[in-house]
Parts: sequence; C-alpha cells; structure tokens
Amino acid sequence: MARAATTADAFNAVAEPRRRQILDLLGAAELPVNDLVTALGVAQPVVSKHLRVLREVGLVEARDAGRQRLYRLNGDPLRAIYEWVRTYEESWSGRFERMDAVLAELKELQRGDDINDRY
Repeated sequence: MARAATTADAFNAVAEPRRRQILDLLGAAELPVNDLVTALGVAQPVVSKHLRVLREVGLVEARDAGRQRLYRLNGDPLRAIYEWVRTYEESWSGRFERMDAVLAELKELQRGDDINDRY
C-alpha cells in the first residue's frame, strides 16, 4: 500500500521527527531559517524542505521582515491531532489508576513483610 503524501495533512507532516523539532522551536519563538539551521545542526536546504512541507499543511506561517523571512507556528492544524489523541486519554487514565492501586497494594504487602521479618 502506498504511503500518504507528507503534505496531505498535519498527521503525516508531523510523522517526521525533524519536522517535530522545527515545530518545537517555532512554538517557542518566531525564527528565521538560519536560526533553525543552527539550532538543528543540519543543512539549510534540509530545513527549507521541511518548512515547505509544514507550510503546505498550514502548520507554519512565514512573514517577511526586512531581508529575512520569519517563520512561526500555526497551531490550528494540530487540533485534529489533539482531538484524536484525546480520545485515548480516558483509557490511559483508567490504566494508570489501576496501576496506582496495584502499586499501593504491593507497598502494603512489602510493609507487612517487613513487620513480620522483625518478629
């Protein structure tokens, strides 16, 4: 089965780790491409390629500021990812609560064993 194009939607675009790193950086500040290149330690054409994909799905916006082009995060397309992940939150919370209960039982048993070992 053919893989979906990385420019199809935000899900595919953020599947690539380097693009997630770019989003993390742009989430903190609006940056020119040279600052992204320095922060990521990769060649400028690589960063530009990833920025193009992120712009095509709407995750990144650009504006000209004098001689520089500044890039910034547009979080709106991430909402679909958030909504999808949120559907699993209840399941995860229930599992963590059950795990907490098991750990509390184990601690109680350990405490009881420690007391029995003293006598």
